Amino acid sequence: MAKLLRMAWRNVWRNRRRTVIAVIAIGLGLALMLFFDGLMGGAKQAIYGNTVKLQGGNVQVHAPGYREKAKRLPLYPLVDAEAAVQAALAQPQVIAASRRIETSGMTSSRAGTLPVVITGIEPEREAPVSLVAEHVGQGRYLKATDEDVVLIGQALAKQLDVTVDDRITLVGRATHEQMRRRTMTIVGIYAMNMPEIEKRMVYVSLAEAQTLFDLRDQATEVAVYLERVGQEQPVVEAIQAALPGYEVDAWDVLDPSTKQSMEMEDQIMSIFGLIILLIAGVGILNLMLMAVFERTREIGILAAMGLKRREIVVLFLLEGVLIGLLGALAGGAVGGLVNAYYGGVGLEWATESSEYTELAALLGGRIYFQVGIDLLMQRALTVAIIAALAALYPAWQASKREPAEALHYV
Repeated sequence: MAKLLRMAWRNVWRNRRRTVIAVIAIGLGLALMLFFDGLMGGAKQAIYGNTVKLQGGNVQVHAPGYREKAKRLPLYPLVDAEAAVQAALAQPQVIAASRRIETSGMTSSRAGTLPVVITGIEPEREAPVSLVAEHVGQGRYLKATDEDVVLIGQALAKQLDVTVDDRITLVGRATHEQMRRRTMTIVGIYAMNMPEIEKRMVYVSLAEAQTLFDLRDQATEVAVYLERVGQEQPVVEAIQAALPGYEVDAWDVLDPSTKQSMEMEDQIMSIFGLIILLIAGVGILNLMLMAVFERTREIGILAAMGLKRREIVVLFLLEGVLIGLLGALAGGAVGGLVNAYYGGVGLEWATESSEYTELAALLGGRIYFQVGIDLLMQRALTVAIIAALAALYPAWQASKREPAEALHYV
């Protein structure tokens, strides 16, 4: 085997131009696959990462009993919400954690009345990770000391026919199903090109919500934000161990529909990845067929010199493996560098004149590529195996020729 390997290595570089062409073709195929993987990984992380932010964080901490009635947004106060915040911030994956009060209610103006979700937040803690804070188009974002003011979405402002400094009435469900009512001034209007979110979500300071819903110095949930989607399980386990009396859930438990959408997208992306692999495989097969059939006379000479058919097949298979490995190394290096670059600076895909859809709004103006080292290694290994298998068939076909026939092949 060692002798065949040395022969295969010499044969690979005997025709440098052919080898270089094959390596470039294989490398480009792998680099394109990794570009696609990084793009889709970054887009997926942006879409679901931002969706999770809008839903109240990757992980949420609630009082016992909340999970059973989560759809009704029950106001079950936490015994020590600040302790839950500190337990969350102790985890290395956590980038922010804040106390919240969230309940369903109504908002009204002279133009009409609409159902909303009223959320009391700690503005300073949420601002660094809040999409709402990034997209305040009129007025300003909330402050911790704000009283009798509210932040609403642009779509809601249009339907209520109001603007900054106008007053609207909020009616929310407090503890024990009591309804609390207050007229507030609009301090800011956020616009994310997501009408459903803008019509449904209104925000007040936590202090204001505590007063409005008679929850002095209390909160009903703690929202925990992580670096990326997919890191939730160890954080949930760690916080649950620190706070055994609370309910600690990841976003996919509280919102299974988003998880189902994510799984469906994974399946679609897997199909696209398989198609790209098949296309690359056909290209590699074509290259290896040409490389082997061009050397039919050489195969005849090897057979005439006493090399067995099995050894001829192994020789050309080793050549395919070596070319595949060289192509995989080249493509992996190029693809890794491209992903590292766009992972740092991002790929700008939208301009100010673009017409945003809800999906585009979640993506943002730049996509930051994300591809794990495990996926990079998997793609490189797959391409190398395809190259080896592509060399097997033509080598086997060529080795079946009789030496005399192969020697006279033109």
